[in-house]
Amino acid sequence: MPVITLPDGSSREFDHAVTVMDVARSIGTGLAKATLAGRVNDVLVDASTLIDQDISLQIITIKDNDGVDVIRHSTAHLLAQAVKQLFPEAQVTIGPVIENGFYYDFSYERPFTPDDLKSIEAKMQQLVSEDHVITRSVLSRDAAVDFFKGLGERYKAELIESIPADQDLSLYEQGGFTDLCRGPHVPSTGKLGSFKLMKIAGAYWRGNSDNEMLQRIYGTAWGDKKELQAYLHRLEEAEKRDHRKLAKTFDYFHIQEEAPGMVFWHEKGWVIYQQIEQYIREKLRVNGYGEVKTPQLVDRSLWEKSGHWDKFGAMIFTTHSESRDYAIKPMNCPCHVQIYNQGIKSYRDLPIRIAEFGSCHRNEPSGTLHGLMRVRNFVQDDAHIFCTEGQIQDEVSTFIDMLFSIYSEFGFEEVIMKLSTRPENRVGDDSVWDKAETALALALDNKGLKWDLQPGEGAFYGPKIEFSLKDCIGRVWQCGTIQVDFSMPGRLGATYIAEDGSKQVPVMLHRAILGSLERFIGILIEQYAGTFPVWLAPVQIMVLDIADRHADYASQIMKTLEQQGFRVKIDLRNEKIGFKIREHSMQRIPYLVIVGDKELEQQNITVRTQKGEDLGSLSIGDFAERIKQEIADRKL
Repeated sequence: MPVITLPDGSSREFDHAVTVMDVARSIGTGLAKATLAGRVNDVLVDASTLIDQDISLQIITIKDNDGVDVIRHSTAHLLAQAVKQLFPEAQVTIGPVIENGFYYDFSYERPFTPDDLKSIEAKMQQLVSEDHVITRSVLSRDAAVDFFKGLGERYKAELIESIPADQDLSLYEQGGFTDLCRGPHVPSTGKLGSFKLMKIAGAYWRGNSDNEMLQRIYGTAWGDKKELQAYLHRLEEAEKRDHRKLAKTFDYFHIQEEAPGMVFWHEKGWVIYQQIEQYIREKLRVNGYGEVKTPQLVDRSLWEKSGHWDKFGAMIFTTHSESRDYAIKPMNCPCHVQIYNQGIKSYRDLPIRIAEFGSCHRNEPSGTLHGLMRVRNFVQDDAHIFCTEGQIQDEVSTFIDMLFSIYSEFGFEEVIMKLSTRPENRVGDDSVWDKAETALALALDNKGLKWDLQPGEGAFYGPKIEFSLKDCIGRVWQCGTIQVDFSMPGRLGATYIAEDGSKQVPVMLHRAILGSLERFIGILIEQYAGTFPVWLAPVQIMVLDIADRHADYASQIMKTLEQQGFRVKIDLRNEKIGFKIREHSMQRIPYLVIVGDKELEQQNITVRTQKGEDLGSLSIGDFAERIKQEIADRKL
């Protein structure tokens, strides 16, 4: 008689074996209709899984993250079923869940077209309406190979042949279509329906460029139509806000084939870059950091000692001179240890905080490059704190306060925190990792912050807290990090004299707030859709004359505002004032200063905001004070 313990601590006892769905029905018909799968003793299973012993059970519905994944996994199989019905000669290969959706790779004699995509999606909806029951069966490895060879599915057979012979495999059948899958799946195709096929792309079989090219169909799937429409709306917004398009519209930067992954900053984009760098530089100064600059080329031996050469060797650009191999700096930390190592350090000197806007190069695969979001040359707001074990808590706590303050001034109020612990490939003893992981967890707990655990996602030298921002359309961007490193300082000879006179190795905290300045600017361009707050705007004020007779007065105003430190441009073209206002409003310039006969006579100005608000007639002094206050307040 199995006893089922539910998440709320209650239990249900049965006098016979039951399925997950049976348990759901015993609770209520509403829950049974919503059931997609179950989590038995923390293992995700099908709703049809038979339970014949005492277990803990969570009923999985669309309200659970697991439920969304099951929906997406099942929809990928629905896609494969539809393709096979419409194109019987197509062969199915692999179809995993990805962020916000799924894809499935197919081999077919001709390229799929957008019209094919519409037909496939219509067939999928038909299969949903037919509500085919999805059933699971188990075969031995060899029997599964024979089964798929019998169907003519050579890719599936090849995939299964790579699995050890002693393993049994699960197959799922729905409406005459059978596919290999670990599962779980929804109980029937009728549980699906809130999906859309998005695009077609090429993909090599098993990700190997030596293999044949397949066709990959991407799709998105959600728990209901409302969530699907919300996601599609977010995609539309993201398309409008694409920083690469806005960069062309507003003349911020460009990237070209002769320097893949390297940014050509134009004047306006470089102004934004400089403002952010100076803003962070001031924050570093008041928080006790010393700014340094380290070389771009450093002998290979340093990277071998630090462990980076073995870990990141393929991503390190190298050069050779006079019988020596050099790395083009991929990160700053080993160089900062070299600065720390100059001279004897005492415990009284710690903590020492070293910061650098360090230009780094990494040989990212060309297929992953994406505007400012993924580049090969980037600058980090990087810093390293050398401290004692007893100082870790205070340093991490102070850093978190600094980080939240900076994010808030850029307009990001929702910050997601995750603690990433030891990866399989790492340096250092487990006892050292225990201390480092505990230190970070305590720092978060002591501040009363909500955080999630990411097992195995730490850096190779230490655990880390990752800080992610949620933007105005709900996307999440991982930017900040702080990492506790007990290993690298010792590997590179860093020491200090402790209070008892002994020589000790300092703890090294790796930390960044923005991460890559390039990527953060890309995020900001999309967050603001090019409408930057005054303190960041490349051009803060545009002065417009109504007629040629006002040009001298307009030039005088521009010079006056420039002398007060504002970024000002002037438009003296022989165009109608309405045309000028529209053009510069579309360029997202925060303030338009308009001068005509009345302004010239009264020696004042008329001011219009980018949003179209008319501030009326102002003295130049009052207008300047208004903007100064707006800049000082970091008003968004």
